[in-house]
Amino acid sequence: MSIDIKQLPRWYFGGLASACAVCVTHPLDLIKVHLQTHKGRAISLLQITGSIIKNEGILALYNGISASIFRQLTYSTTRFAIYDYAKANIDMSSFTTKMAVAAVGGTVGGWVGAPADLVNVRLQNDMKLPKKQRRNYKHAIDGVYRVIKTEGLPRLFTGSSTASMRAGVLTIGQIAVYDHSKYLFLRLQLFRDNIVTHVLASFIAGIAVTILAQPLDVLKTRLMSAKKGEFAGIMQCVVLTNKEGMKAFYKGTIPAAVRHVPNAVIIFIIYEKLTYNYGYIQIKYKK
Repeated sequence: MSIDIKQLPRWYFGGLASACAVCVTHPLDLIKVHLQTHKGRAISLLQITGSIIKNEGILALYNGISASIFRQLTYSTTRFAIYDYAKANIDMSSFTTKMAVAAVGGTVGGWVGAPADLVNVRLQNDMKLPKKQRRNYKHAIDGVYRVIKTEGLPRLFTGSSTASMRAGVLTIGQIAVYDHSKYLFLRLQLFRDNIVTHVLASFIAGIAVTILAQPLDVLKTRLMSAKKGEFAGIMQCVVLTNKEGMKAFYKGTIPAAVRHVPNAVIIFIIYEKLTYNYGYIQIKYKK
């Protein structure tokens, strides 16, 4: 009989790590939203950043931070919790299994986090609107309350189907790719389970996330920032976005990559440290 001993994360570690990471990468997410919702002549990353700082001040780069944190504490907690629960209870050695579990976890997490996501997009995009049209939510909870009060509860889940699809794809690119990259590195026996391996695996995950999730991210952002009735549904959003050319689906790719890579690195460094110091021991006896 052999004994298998593992140090496993607690269900909320992924949400905590993601909330910490977003405090660093939020300005890049805000710039990405502005690029994705921009219509008209092409505008560069530096131009839109300069415009935000000039017109609204440097603190405007953190508009919507409360909603971003709220989103991670709902969306990321859910997807990590589902993935980690499966990892503790079933054989997750194959990449196919990792992908399937990540897709389920991300899809559920995307739906759970849709209200916070909608408010987050609106808070970030508010400064682009004329002053009379701005929603001026005070923070995430105020945004959720006012959406329910003025537009109805179902409005909170506008774009939730796209958000869920994106979250499923993103979670494959982030959690499954990270987990499997780490697994492959450790199999080489040239690497140990330390910060070097964590950084390398999370860097690969950040690149994978950017490539896989960007088109759905653009659609999700446009649906959530739209005025009521602007799009009849996701297909009309796809058609209208496609009229701008295929490049429109990859608007904001550079800031997305600049955000996704460090975001993944920060998430998994914190996540691994939490697991190492505050996780729990699982002991399994094998015949």
